[in-house]
Amino acid sequence: MIGSASEHEDIRDSVRRLIERDVLPVMGGHEREGTFPHGVVRSMGEAGLFGAAFPEEVNGTGLGFGAVAVIAEEISRQRPDLGVTMNSQAMTCPLTIWNWGTDDQVRRFVPDLIGGRRIGMFGLSESGGGSDAFGSMKTVAERRGDRYVLNGSKMWITLADQCEAGLIFARTSRDDGHAGVSAFVIEPKTQKGYSTQPIAMPGLSPVIRSCAVFLDDVEVPVENRLGQEGEGFKVAMGALDYGRLSVASRLVGAAQACFDLARDYARTRVVGGQAIGRYQMVQQQLADMAVEIEAARLLTRQTAALMDAGAPARRAASYAKYFAGAAAKRAAQATAEIFGGYALAADYPVGFFSAHIAMLATGEGSPNVQRVLIAEDALGWKDANRHPPRRRPSTLRNAVPENVDR
Repeated sequence: MIGSASEHEDIRDSVRRLIERDVLPVMGGHEREGTFPHGVVRSMGEAGLFGAAFPEEVNGTGLGFGAVAVIAEEISRQRPDLGVTMNSQAMTCPLTIWNWGTDDQVRRFVPDLIGGRRIGMFGLSESGGGSDAFGSMKTVAERRGDRYVLNGSKMWITLADQCEAGLIFARTSRDDGHAGVSAFVIEPKTQKGYSTQPIAMPGLSPVIRSCAVFLDDVEVPVENRLGQEGEGFKVAMGALDYGRLSVASRLVGAAQACFDLARDYARTRVVGGQAIGRYQMVQQQLADMAVEIEAARLLTRQTAALMDAGAPARRAASYAKYFAGAAAKRAAQATAEIFGGYALAADYPVGFFSAHIAMLATGEGSPNVQRVLIAEDALGWKDANRHPPRRRPSTLRNAVPENVDR
């Protein structure tokens, strides 16, 4: 893994200070007004929070995936809603363009995404698609000369209402199954026929929204196709591996926040003349939480280390995502039990973290999807690491356009 443990702790401290100084004081206002925190995202990008997986030639920091895990965890420990930016701005969107894009695509999109100047998204899921996103995909892209025309819809696409440069997957062949899907970079703010409908999700952030996306004759130039026609499945699978590292780390951060809340409450809440932390039932819950969160953290670090080494990491990413989701859900439940009725009070953020943990446990592949992948790998039927990872070498020259601040 790139970076020592002490260096990662320095990164964690820097992220914590930035969140406390620049993010927490203004998020309340955005929530009251229902406005997206563009300034917050840009500040995070300018501070380098999204660039750890990228080289300096595109304004990245080159700190590696170990740093990605630490940053995603610490953001989500304090603001689990803002943790989504580690996918849209740091992993599934810009990293996929970096790995699969042409030099021109990288120059046009990656520096602005990791700098927080453009908002990204990852448009794969569709209504009714479930775990079979490719086999059931109905969105189509028809080639017409130097353009593709996209028609269809997507579902559960986070930040689609704010997106300025994101990925959309569509079927370019109706008869080739997974091989008939292609990937495209779209720029919704400049394209007609793109619309969104935010989905009401009680308990989650009112400013970071998941949306239904509608594509009505959206024209995308051929030069915005990512990879070759029919490579969409490969593009998406690689992106999801990296996304699972981010989501697993975000789950660890949210679980750690629950543990911190439960521990502090158990120290100060007095029942029967003593702090409830003195009771063995509460101690058992705290002990289980502490160990499971640390185990989940180690699984995410192992995944990051494999990615930093350029080694196959799909198996490790699936382990990390699956276990972190289960550990976080148990932590949220235990915290609610320790708080009792106060878990429902607005004065405590127990419900806020619990809702985001429930959402994250499903994102980037539900627990059942992970179980299938893990079990078939363990049975020797499908090697989870059978596909080598795709990583662009850091040799791109003059990647950052002249009009982008270095």
